[in-house]
Amino acid sequence: MSAPHPLNQAVIAQALHDLRNGQLRRCKAMGFGEEELDALKHPELVSMLVNATVSWCSVSVNREVLKRLLSQVHDVEREIATVDRMLRLGASTEMVSKFYGLTHQEVALRRNILGLPKRKGRHPVLDEAQDVALWERWKAGVAERHVALTDDMAMLALTMDLAEAMTLPMSVIWSAIRNWIDQGLV
Repeated sequence: MSAPHPLNQAVIAQALHDLRNGQLRRCKAMGFGEEELDALKHPELVSMLVNATVSWCSVSVNREVLKRLLSQVHDVEREIATVDRMLRLGASTEMVSKFYGLTHQEVALRRNILGLPKRKGRHPVLDEAQDVALWERWKAGVAERHVALTDDMAMLALTMDLAEAMTLPMSVIWSAIRNWIDQGLV
């Protein structure tokens, strides 16, 4: 005796779940008509359909939806990589929360996953030499990349690069940049 066809089992399981939850529209979108839906109310008919050895259904792929879902996976991967980079470069929890919506607990968990030490207190303030060097590099970066002062995402990318190049905490650099912009020094 042949085994039941697994696709049939999956389709029936989904249809029964949808019926129990009042999702008739989803059942109809799967291809079930009124007559078939009535049959699913009888256990002996459901058993016959589930145990059928021939496939009575088929699968089709909506390529556009599939492409969008796959691109979302890549977007999430890029976002995680950016958050990880920010944390390694000394971004504050508030920065990560502002740009990526993570809670304090999620940021703490991410720091733990990355093996970063727990931060206590604030990062030190820039000394005068660091402040001047940062100003010069930042101004050059803004001009070179044509970054608008109101483009926070472009400014964030520049801040990460400056933090890497100058080995300064990202939160300190971001704070200095925001102060310059807020004071109208640019």
